[in-house]
Amino acid sequence: MAKVLIATVKPFSTEAVAEVKKVFQETGYDVEVLAKYPDQSDLVGAVADADALIIRSDIVDRAVLEAAKNLKIVVRAGAGYDNVDLKAATEKGVVVMNTPGQNSNAVAELAFGMLVFLNRNGLTPAAGRELRGKKLGIHAYGFVGRIVGMIAKGFGMKVFAFDPFVDKVIIEKDGVTCEQSVEDLYSKCEYISLHIPANAETKGSINFGLMNLMPEGATVVNTARKEVIDEAGLVKMFRERDDFRYLSDIAPDCKDELEEQYRGRCFFTPKKMGAQTAEANLNAGVAAATQIVSFLEKGDTTFKVN
Repeated sequence: MAKVLIATVKPFSTEAVAEVKKVFQETGYDVEVLAKYPDQSDLVGAVADADALIIRSDIVDRAVLEAAKNLKIVVRAGAGYDNVDLKAATEKGVVVMNTPGQNSNAVAELAFGMLVFLNRNGLTPAAGRELRGKKLGIHAYGFVGRIVGMIAKGFGMKVFAFDPFVDKVIIEKDGVTCEQSVEDLYSKCEYISLHIPANAETKGSINFGLMNLMPEGATVVNTARKEVIDEAGLVKMFRERDDFRYLSDIAPDCKDELEEQYRGRCFFTPKKMGAQTAEANLNAGVAAATQIVSFLEKGDTTFKVN
């Protein structure tokens, strides 16, 4: 009988855990839950006899994989998987998957929640700004980017996108203007919404030169990963352009400096919370469980990322 470990420093909702367990109960798998654990060593110890592992923002490094003698699959309940050592997993013969699209609506709604909050001066009485008629650039037109575009059009914004991995026909079928280069996107749009992954090519790629192409009223919204931002360039943007604003649910290392010196021009959520909705919890958890069953029972590797 297979054993599944659900290891979540940031726990799933009670409803989500119940639904995930229900998926495994139908196949007769044992389920163990490790939630809000205080130290990485707790995960190392708990994973020893697990055949499958579901995680969220939890770190699956080489030490975890070395301890997991029976482990066959790790599923990250979410889109990003930079918290998993893919090289070590591949060496150990462990399949790694994500659950793309399950958190997308939650992330997209948060991006606009932060935009409205900042544009209305933190919901204070002072005169704010409207989004209608403004240009929004979507950097990466995946699951989240596409929903961001839908919401933006509802606000009456003009929507543009750049994604070299998505066919222009798909983007323009959604009523979004496809830009041929990232420079074209930034130079055209007052607002940029980031949805790129953090990898060797993208880390630090959102730099001063790129952001400084943006027109008056430049605002960058980052619900992707903090590592994609060149923080030295970010500080320089604030220092050299008093119209520049930055929003993120992943606070940069220079957070204190920005909040102290540029109050009202930046906003950071207390923790990464793009996927922190009841619906996203449920969707991602059930998707992860279903993928594990499909893999163990049928060898299905549809969402394999390593």
